[in-house]
Amino acid sequence: MRRNNIFSLVPLALLWLTSCRPAADTIGIKPAIVTQQVQFDTDDPAIWVNPANPAKSLIIGTDKNSDGALYVFDLEGKIVKDKVVKGLKRPNNVDLAYGLMLAGKPTDIAITTERMTHKLRIFSVPDMKPVDNGGIDVFVGETGFEYRDLMGIAIYTSKKGQMYAIVGRKNGPQTGGYLWQYLLQDDGTGHIKASLVRKFGKYSGKKEIESIAVDNELGYVYYSDEQTGVRQYYADPEKGDEELGIFGTSGFNADHEGISIYKLTDTTGYILVSDQGANRFQIFSRQGTKQKPFDHKLLKIANVTARQSDGSDVIATPLNNTFKHGIFVVMSNDKTFHYYRWEDIAGKELLVK
Repeated sequence: MRRNNIFSLVPLALLWLTSCRPAADTIGIKPAIVTQQVQFDTDDPAIWVNPANPAKSLIIGTDKNSDGALYVFDLEGKIVKDKVVKGLKRPNNVDLAYGLMLAGKPTDIAITTERMTHKLRIFSVPDMKPVDNGGIDVFVGETGFEYRDLMGIAIYTSKKGQMYAIVGRKNGPQTGGYLWQYLLQDDGTGHIKASLVRKFGKYSGKKEIESIAVDNELGYVYYSDEQTGVRQYYADPEKGDEELGIFGTSGFNADHEGISIYKLTDTTGYILVSDQGANRFQIFSRQGTKQKPFDHKLLKIANVTARQSDGSDVIATPLNNTFKHGIFVVMSNDKTFHYYRWEDIAGKELLVK
């Protein structure tokens, strides 16, 4: 998943661990909040920060089913019933961004991938009204098995203010072009159109690529090549399609899944990757070194009580008295999302109060 954070980043100190492989927490970290259950199958969350009142921020999460939905929760984990979008055809992942110009007004948007229709569905936030003219077809012209079955989505906002959707699928070519990137713009009627700008991304062929995350400030896109590692590319299509690096290639129990980025400053922080089969998150440094800028060091392994987590999202913005250092939202396979306090995930290794 993302990230597009419009707020000041929390100036917390980054501590480097000296061990070459950190030990995992032996007891699963407990969430501060567990949401009410969705109807079918939770898969991926996104966090919307309310600019007027962060305590009124929302969590948007997918309910993955042929009669699925986008659920909207408050910070207490309660479903906001009048904002839930029903009748979606197997929505998989969701991401959001702030300030796309529609009808002359900056509009926050949430995008979900609708696997069964091969469309992107886009809604304005926080009112959750469609702004996509019924959906946007993607991977048009692809004929391979499951080559149009949408899965991952991340939104990149460039320093020039252009907004792009980077989309993944259930299956695709190994040599490049697994991910397609689309420029999002007003179509002249206050709705969104998407123009294909590039095809990129290697694929191991081992399983699939689902989770995608974008670092707007540093200009990178990351994606989980399941059972292989996390691949890194430039998010700006003008910077080319060369793979910059791959990390997390060992020490995962099974699938590499949800990716989220906790930002200490514009350039420092952490990349959290779900180690799905082990019910834990491996936490890497967001920044590399001068000698190896794309070498992301493993700093900590955090066991969680969420089960078999596919998707996650995290922000550093203080929200309320419970989430003073931000919030980490994790999908769990019991039809819920778990909300964790950042300080509980970070522990003494990664957080100085």
